Amino acid sequence: MSGLKQELGLVQGVGLLSTSLLGTGVFAVPALAAQLAQGDSLWAWPLLIALVFPIAIAFAALGRHFPSAGGAAHFVAMAFGPRMGKVTAWLFLSVIPVGLPAALQIAAGFWQSTLGWSAGGLLLVEVATLLLIWLLGTRSAGSSANIQTLIAVLVVALVAAIWWKGDIEPAEIPWPALGDVAPGNMFRALAVMFWCFVGLEAFAHLATEFRNSARDFPRALLLGMLLAGLVYWGGTVAVLHFHAYGEHQAAAASLPGIVVQLFGQHALWVACIIGYLACFASVNIYTQSFARMVWSQAQSKPHSALARLSSAQTPVNALSLVVGCCLLFTLLIYMLDLPLDTLLVYANGIFVLIYLLCMLAGCRLLAGRSRLMALVGALLCVLLLVIIGWKSAYALAMLALIWLLLPRRVRVRAEQ
Repeated sequence: MSGLKQELGLVQGVGLLSTSLLGTGVFAVPALAAQLAQGDSLWAWPLLIALVFPIAIAFAALGRHFPSAGGAAHFVAMAFGPRMGKVTAWLFLSVIPVGLPAALQIAAGFWQSTLGWSAGGLLLVEVATLLLIWLLGTRSAGSSANIQTLIAVLVVALVAAIWWKGDIEPAEIPWPALGDVAPGNMFRALAVMFWCFVGLEAFAHLATEFRNSARDFPRALLLGMLLAGLVYWGGTVAVLHFHAYGEHQAAAASLPGIVVQLFGQHALWVACIIGYLACFASVNIYTQSFARMVWSQAQSKPHSALARLSSAQTPVNALSLVVGCCLLFTLLIYMLDLPLDTLLVYANGIFVLIYLLCMLAGCRLLAGRSRLMALVGALLCVLLLVIIGWKSAYALAMLALIWLLLPRRVRVRAEQ
C-alpha cells in the first residue's frame, strides 16, 4: 500500500500552521485580550508564546522522530499501547460535531457583515465552504499548503497595512512597566488567548507529508507558531492604539472597524474576505487532519474503503466521511438553533486533554531536553485544565466513556 504524498516544504508548512493558528481568532482575540487586560495584553502575548514553547518543542520532537498521519493518537499508542491510542483518536474525532460547525458559523459571519444575509443564506455559505474544502482535499496536501500560504501573506499584509496607515511606530508602543502589570487581568487574558495556539495537534497529522520531515517539520512548527504570535501581538497593538475594544462593540468587528476608519467603507470588503479566508484555512487544516486520523486508524482493516488512498495519494474516502458528518451536524445545529458558544467551552477541554496525553507520551518516548520540554508542557496542560475548572469534567468524562466503550483488545497495526 502506498503512503501519503510527500511534497510539503518549509514555507508551505509555515503557511499551513500559521493560518490554522490565526484562523477564527485573528479578528476577535486581540480585542478580547485588550478588553480583559488593556495595556497589559502587550506583555501577555510574549508570555503566552513562552508558555506554549515547551509544548511546541515537544510536538516538534515527536513529529520529527515518529512522523505519522495518526498524529497524537500515534504518539500515545507508542507510549501507552494501541488501546490508549484508539481512545485518543476517538477523543480527537469527538470534536467534529461541535468544533467544525462552530468555525463554519464564524467564517460565514464575515459574509453577514458585508451582505447582511439571513440565517438561511449563511447556511448556504457554510455548505459551500465544506464543498470547497472537500474539493481541495481531493488534491494533495501541497494544494492546501499553497493556498494557505497565500492566506497567511494576506493576513500579515492586512495587519502591516493597519500599522502603516495608522502611523504606529514600534518605538512609541506604550509598554506598561512590569511592576504595574496586574496579574489577575493577565491570567484572565491568557485563559482566552491560549485557544489561539490550539492547532499544533492538528498539524502533527501532516508530518509524513513533508519532503524532509526530520528537518522541515520541527522548523515549520516553531516558525509558524512564532509568526502567528507576532501577528496576534501586532493586531493587539493596533486595537489598543485605536481604542477599538470594549463591551460597546463585537470583538470580531474591531480590526474591520479600524480598516474602515483608515481606508474607508469600501475597504470593509477586503477585511471581511481576508477574515473569511483565515477561518476557511483553519477549518480546512482541521478537516484534512481529521481525514488523515480516520485513514490512519482504518489501517487495522486494510480492506476497508476508509483505508484506501486516491490516485493523488489522498484519503478521499475518509475525507468524504468527515465532511459528511460535519455537514450533518451543521444542518442539525441550524435546525435546533443550538447555542454553540457554551458547547465550545467544553470542546476546548478536549484539546487540552489531548495536549496533555501527547506531553505524557513525550515524557516516555523522548530523551534529553525534548523530554524536559514535554514534562514542562504536561504541567502546563494540567494547569490549563485547572483554569478551565469544572467544565474540564466534560473532557474527562468523554475520555472515560470512550475507554469503557472501546473493546478491551485492539489489534496492533503498522502506523503510517
